[in-house]
Amino acid sequence: MTQKDTEDLSKRRRFIFRINVFFFVSFLIFVIIIFRLAVIQFIEGPALIQQANQSTTKSTPLLPVRGTIYDASGTTKLAYSTPIQSLYISLYKDYSERTDGSENPNRAEAMEWAKNLAIIFNQYGHNDSKLMTVEDIVKAMDLNYKQSHGYVPRLIKSDLSEKEIAYFLEQKDEIPGISIVEETVRKYDPDTVAVQAIGYLKTFKTSKTLPEYGALDKSNSTESEPGLVYSEQEYVGVDGLERQYQEFLRGKAGYREIPINALNLPEEGTVIQPPKKGDNLISTIHKDIQIATENAILDQLDWLHQNLVSGKYHENAKTGFAVAMEVDTGNVVAMASLPDYDPNEPWDYNKIKYIYRNGTVESFPPDGSGTRPESTVLLGSVIKPLSVLIGLREGFFSPNGVVYQDTGVAYFGRDNSSVKNASSHIYGSLSAATAIEHSSNVFMVDMIGENLWNRYRDEGIELWDKYMKEFGLGIETGVDLPKEFEGILEYKNTSETSLSRLVYASFGQQGKYTTMQLAQYTATIANRGKRLEPHLVKEIRDANGNIVKKMEPKILNEVHFDDSFWQTVTEGMNSGVNMAFSGFPYDFARKTGTSQQEIWHDGKKTVVDNGVFIAFAPREEPKLAVAVVVPDGGWGSSSAAPIARKIFDSYDQVYGLDGNPKKIENKEK
Repeated sequence: MTQKDTEDLSKRRRFIFRINVFFFVSFLIFVIIIFRLAVIQFIEGPALIQQANQSTTKSTPLLPVRGTIYDASGTTKLAYSTPIQSLYISLYKDYSERTDGSENPNRAEAMEWAKNLAIIFNQYGHNDSKLMTVEDIVKAMDLNYKQSHGYVPRLIKSDLSEKEIAYFLEQKDEIPGISIVEETVRKYDPDTVAVQAIGYLKTFKTSKTLPEYGALDKSNSTESEPGLVYSEQEYVGVDGLERQYQEFLRGKAGYREIPINALNLPEEGTVIQPPKKGDNLISTIHKDIQIATENAILDQLDWLHQNLVSGKYHENAKTGFAVAMEVDTGNVVAMASLPDYDPNEPWDYNKIKYIYRNGTVESFPPDGSGTRPESTVLLGSVIKPLSVLIGLREGFFSPNGVVYQDTGVAYFGRDNSSVKNASSHIYGSLSAATAIEHSSNVFMVDMIGENLWNRYRDEGIELWDKYMKEFGLGIETGVDLPKEFEGILEYKNTSETSLSRLVYASFGQQGKYTTMQLAQYTATIANRGKRLEPHLVKEIRDANGNIVKKMEPKILNEVHFDDSFWQTVTEGMNSGVNMAFSGFPYDFARKTGTSQQEIWHDGKKTVVDNGVFIAFAPREEPKLAVAVVVPDGGWGSSSAAPIARKIFDSYDQVYGLDGNPKKIENKEK
């Protein structure tokens, strides 16, 4: 036998050995499986069958009772939950349609219940409520378990009438499994007070695109504590304070512990853990001041349609925005975005899609036509107090005496581009203060814009941006609302030269900001460089009235300038608004602005004037800062200033600009 034959024989023997081992192991595994099946069937089988037939328990949530949002008085309810009675039914049998096409004998019983319920609702329901048909009731019963597990009670009807409640309490045995559960429905002040700031609710099921609710949806399946689980039909805040303070307002869900049999159907013996009421918010919004602000805007818009401003009627002035913020606390006592809507009415997106958002902190067009400017506008001349502060800080001119001769026009750049004053006014000798008072564009160009370019070149843009943000422009204000627009910083558009951007920025044509940012900017000037965080909630209290959290004034940053600089700018904020503020009993600092913006009209671009106004009062010991924007309203002195006057008057009545409320009833409180 050759060596090759020997090797082949050895390989065949190893192969046969491996085959034998494989068959032996397979036989052994087969024997173990047969033995285990025998043990399960004959020894453990009865115990497993008994265990399968035993009930387990399942938890289903009971909707929590949402907390109340009060106005600043702590007594007026701006958003609240009112109790209603709802009818539920638990299905103790299988009423589903058979998959094999055969008839389920239990089905007829459920259909008979639906017919009886339709008759009862028709006879005892509210006169103005929509009648439920048999088909509606069958759908609500979810007999085929498409919406819920078999053990989950089905909501048949909410907001039962007293007659319906009485009937079901007396005849509850007529339909097994029915129960009446007290729930709540969200209501809002019928005077539609600050509706965009307060916000609104939608079901959890339809709100999962919002990041916080998407995360909660994922935790629902792993959450061990039933009270923290969100029901698909639970209403949650999706805007305004309702969303910002969802965690506090929601409270804690209750739950039912339901015994479940092997068929996943409920049995008798349900244990109920009632929900825990959410915390209450005490808002900084005062209803009287808010209503006065909203009425002032609506009245002024109507006036602009019928009276000439800047030489024409302003029929397209359809929106107005105002924010009033306390200088020393950061409390926002009024925040108006008009027009608004009634949150108590059924949600109709097509009807309110251009007005449901808060135009004081967001940017959006008032309609889809493109014929009106957006809610975020260029500042125009209201930027000039800050421009002068920058010029003083950089040492471009002194705070005292005549520092500039205004000829009505300023030239800049190699191509000798020009900027003129409004109506081509020539103001002659100007100090830093009178440059603000007369709103000299050419002063800002020659003394600030060009000087920043001459000293810093391209880096002047970053310096300008730094100053803007220190005063709350182009940065989030920190207001306690879920969405805030930072503005449009056109001075960062590199398609234009740095010189051109600095020149136009110096008199308010290179940055679009929100009304909330304007109010914070105004308050920062009033506070001489302290930028306070604005807030719409001053306290959170639990259901027993105990304070859970109290909001204290918070300084976000502080800008340091010489006192003489602040004094100069405050003196210069002296725009002529005699018509709007005739008889106003306080000396106050103010600045009007008229910014231009392009819109589409008759298929072509048209330039419109936006009215802008900022002010704080009193001038020496400021209490309240106000910012008003009226897109396409014309000159700020005629369109926006009259609104601000009414806001100051209302605040004076409620709180007192000098610390003494003018309303006698407020003094008694």
